[in-house]
Amino acid sequence: MLENQVLERCKQGIALWQKAFNKQDAVGCAAQYTQDCEMIARPFGVFKGKEAILAFWQDIIDKGFKNVEYSDVEWQPCGDDGFILKSKWTMNKAFGVVHKEHWVVQSDGVAKLVFDDFEIQGER
Repeated sequence: MLENQVLERCKQGIALWQKAFNKQDAVGCAAQYTQDCEMIARPFGVFKGKEAILAFWQDIIDKGFKNVEYSDVEWQPCGDDGFILKSKWTMNKAFGVVHKEHWVVQSDGVAKLVFDDFEIQGER
């Protein structure tokens, strides 16, 4: 797969995650992660596996967080099948940064998160 095709699949992945979050769909959010993904959600901790990640996003949604937007997005190639996303983000009740989202195109052609490291830096 060509690099621009890999990037497009990764961009589709983050768009699906953002759409799910903004629809308050934690299952849809978790669907964008691989089964054994590790997510570092600073300052909350480390969440390993899709079930733990689903529970985290459900809790955040249940607390009223929504309307995530990304800015200053940077994509960096990582291997032949993935990209690293770094960005700033804002929600209705918080803001922060994505330190590293590693998106990898899976065997079915769909990009999923294999690693996620983000930080909540403040409340709004």
